[in-house]
Amino acid sequence: MQDEKRSGPNPSSVTLLPSSARPPRILVVEDDPAVRLSLRLAGQKEGFEVAEAASGPEALDELARQRPDLVLLDLMLPGPSGFEVCRSVHQRDPSLPVIILTARGDEVDKVVGLELGADDYITKPFSPRELIARIRAVLRRSARATEAASAGEEVVLGGLRIDLGAREVSVDGRPVSLTRTEFELLAALAAQAGRVLTRDQLVTRVWGYEAEGGTRLLDSHIAHLRAKIEPEPSRPRYIQTVRDVGYRLSPA
Repeated sequence: MQDEKRSGPNPSSVTLLPSSARPPRILVVEDDPAVRLSLRLAGQKEGFEVAEAASGPEALDELARQRPDLVLLDLMLPGPSGFEVCRSVHQRDPSLPVIILTARGDEVDKVVGLELGADDYITKPFSPRELIARIRAVLRRSARATEAASAGEEVVLGGLRIDLGAREVSVDGRPVSLTRTEFELLAALAAQAGRVLTRDQLVTRVWGYEAEGGTRLLDSHIAHLRAKIEPEPSRPRYIQTVRDVGYRLSPA
């Protein structure tokens, strides 16, 4: 990991909302021993419990033994790739947050990882500060999702129905399967239906931090979300773009 260079949120000032009294448990899946060590030390310094796996099979064995609160997953693994592990994690437990690690900075890798259900990505090299900020942001979102499920709220906008309690979405009665992040993004837009939210506002509300590339991450998720809920994604009915500003959810 590189030295800190960018300014951003102070991880020590961020309050986690854990579901229990124990520290958050992070599973680090990384085949490079040096990188794995640095990730473990960074996590332990913040008070996390850290488990490690050097390959896809080790990761799946670890997941079978105990459920972590979050998975840090390198895409370039020996044996089953990080993509396959991500797919398996999402199939086993869609509520388990995943942050993918990629060294290549390849947009295709990031997009495929997000499509497989990853919640976020971070490109090597990265600073410990940025890594911890992203971990804490995803853990906060996971806690909020649990609270929303308990509340059992529902939002209906035209033919779009969003059940916040069951975390279910349907369009004109047709069930739609969304990733965790897609659901969080749609819920954030629904909370301000009819109002324009800037890209920076959405990044902060959904991911919980301001980071380089955050708006590209947002636009990628918007495209995936439109492909799932819009009758004609190229002519969106629900998620409307406000040029040079952001997005608005319309009741259509």
